Amino acid sequence: MSSTDTHPHLHPSPARRKQWVVPAVFTLTIFVSASLLFFVQPLFAKLVLPQIGGAPGVWTTAMLFFQVVLLVGYIYAHLLTRHVPLKWQLPIHLAVWAGALWFLPLSVSESWAYDPTASTAWQTLSLFALGVGVPFGMLSANAPLLQSWYAKSDGPSAHDPYFLYGASNFGSLLALLGFPLLAEPLFGAQAIGWGWAAGFVAFGALLMISGLLTLRARPAPQTGDTRVHIVAPPTNITASTVAIWLLLAFVPSTLMLSITTKISTDLGSFPLIWVVPLSLYILSFVIAFSNRPLFSNAVSRPLAAGAIAVMAVLMSHQSSGIQTWLSALLFAPALFIVAVHAHRALYERRPDAAHLTLFYIIMSVGGPLGGLFNSIIAPVAFSGIYEGVISVILAALLLTLGTKTIPVRPLAHGLLSAAAVLFAFSLLRGTDSEGPVAMITSLGLMAGFAILLARLARAPVAILAAVVVFLGADMLSLSKDYTFKDRSFFGAHTVYDTDGLRVYGNGTTIHGYQYVDETGTRPTPLSYYHANSPMAQILTTTDGIETARIGIVGLGVGSLACYARPGQSWEYYEIDEMVDRVARTPEMFNFMSHCAPDSSTHLGDARIVLAQQDLTFDIMVLDAYSSDSIPVHLVTREAVEMYLDRLASNGVLVFHISNRYYDLTQPLARIAGETRLLAAKRVDAPDPAAPLPKGAKPSVVMMLTPDAGKMSALLHDPRWRAVASDGGTAWTDDHAHLLSALK
Repeated sequence: MSSTDTHPHLHPSPARRKQWVVPAVFTLTIFVSASLLFFVQPLFAKLVLPQIGGAPGVWTTAMLFFQVVLLVGYIYAHLLTRHVPLKWQLPIHLAVWAGALWFLPLSVSESWAYDPTASTAWQTLSLFALGVGVPFGMLSANAPLLQSWYAKSDGPSAHDPYFLYGASNFGSLLALLGFPLLAEPLFGAQAIGWGWAAGFVAFGALLMISGLLTLRARPAPQTGDTRVHIVAPPTNITASTVAIWLLLAFVPSTLMLSITTKISTDLGSFPLIWVVPLSLYILSFVIAFSNRPLFSNAVSRPLAAGAIAVMAVLMSHQSSGIQTWLSALLFAPALFIVAVHAHRALYERRPDAAHLTLFYIIMSVGGPLGGLFNSIIAPVAFSGIYEGVISVILAALLLTLGTKTIPVRPLAHGLLSAAAVLFAFSLLRGTDSEGPVAMITSLGLMAGFAILLARLARAPVAILAAVVVFLGADMLSLSKDYTFKDRSFFGAHTVYDTDGLRVYGNGTTIHGYQYVDETGTRPTPLSYYHANSPMAQILTTTDGIETARIGIVGLGVGSLACYARPGQSWEYYEIDEMVDRVARTPEMFNFMSHCAPDSSTHLGDARIVLAQQDLTFDIMVLDAYSSDSIPVHLVTREAVEMYLDRLASNGVLVFHISNRYYDLTQPLARIAGETRLLAAKRVDAPDPAAPLPKGAKPSVVMMLTPDAGKMSALLHDPRWRAVASDGGTAWTDDHAHLLSALK
């Protein structure tokens, strides 16, 4: 006998190998599947974003698509495992996988073009369906399907494959956070797409191995306790039970999406903003659907009440003194706490095993309902962005589930708390509402409101009443006599009068002013476009006056039109039809009707529309921002090269880069360096000695040109300074990391 024969543990038996091989293969397979499933969400949304102008609504619409397809995948897996013999399940699912290979690598069809006259939401959904629908649908089915296969294998714990759910959730979270934190900063979109395609191909091999292990399995004999057990009668599922399941699943979903929309409106729509709320949402499932709750109900309810108070303040107009980046940091734990509380309540209401399939389907419907409400219903039903307010009120409503009495004293305390906090905020608005003192005071008031509501945790109706009163009174107190109020896929639009000014608001930023008493005469350009502004200077120099053709990307209220000279041709590019409607309605603003009535507005994403035209401009102004969000695809090297193709040989590119959060100086300077352009920048700082007229705002503008003469003439003005590249890599369509431009 050889030495190895004396050590049987060196040659594990087949039975011992199955103790780790089968679960290891299934764990790896479901981990890879979940990673691919959640990695592709921000990846494909990033690919689609430039096609829809970088709008925050792209992500909420994407989430609707992904949630609906995820539900379809679950139903497919259910039908496959219940009605198809096991020996045919593997070849059928492999055929679906093979069909998905046709769509790799992921891309947006070059023949697709945005139609500004059709529904943007439905166009976005069609883009996702045609580009990633089949691969995502195939991956969506794997979690329940692989767990079903493992239950039929002879692996350990085959009777309870729940441990695979943990591997699936871990893969989901790792992929979601890995995309913005590792993949996006280090690699271009093309390299990431090819890497994902390689992972999808490798997954097919793992899927085949898992299926073969299931088919070759010999079910283990039943062992253990053979006593007869009394089976509990099945749970009676009523309509009210299903409604509560739906509400508990819907509220965390709609909160996640409304918070994402609010943050991305100001900070920009990019993957990190998308995936953090989604990761917290998924993590709340992991923690809530556990036999060991993270918090007892006695702790969870006060925490949820305090978190709801925080979200109520942040969703209200009272949060204007709190910086958006800080709001984002505060939203994150508040969302997580409320999501855990709601999902734990859902878990505690789960039925017996006989109705688990129905329970999970209803739970899966709640998520898409959140997406449907935020991306389809709200933009049509509401004239403002109210879905966040409604979602917070519904979160407070969840706390009242099971409540049978309404105690009068706590109810009075809740109403008084809301009134007191609102009164304190109203006093704050009369002071410097944007300074550091105001921010600290706002945070203090928010913390006080959270403590007051947490102390009312045993009286949830009082919490609901306080939240409704606070948010309702907030909306009424700041309501204006609007000349116009509506919203589009790209954001909320308001026109109103205040202090002698007609004001146009887009998102959370003011994008245009006009003196009310000038609505019937030639208007005076205000806001960033007043007579002493950098853009006005460029348009009113000798070169500007002698210019023949001018292109403006981003219409606003059309203030620049009043610098037009006889004989000049002005062309406007605007993605949002509603902006064009506001600018060309004389009863609201008459810059366009009075100063450039014959100018054209080309609707659609400016870069795509310009590429389809054969026009040449002497000056192009890039001013396409809503709130402080940056459409990155308009400031990449390829974008600038396309602008140069539409620019005269001695033409000028003018970039309006005023922004509270991002500094585009170096991204543009790097592009200028790589394309042999000269760059200069003018920063208008407020000057107490020479205050701006009412309605005028300071701005930051960069000018790029290949003409040394024009640049030299501009630099004679000491307010302009030349800008050189720092040698960094310019943003490209393939790789542009917005966070690198944070101030």
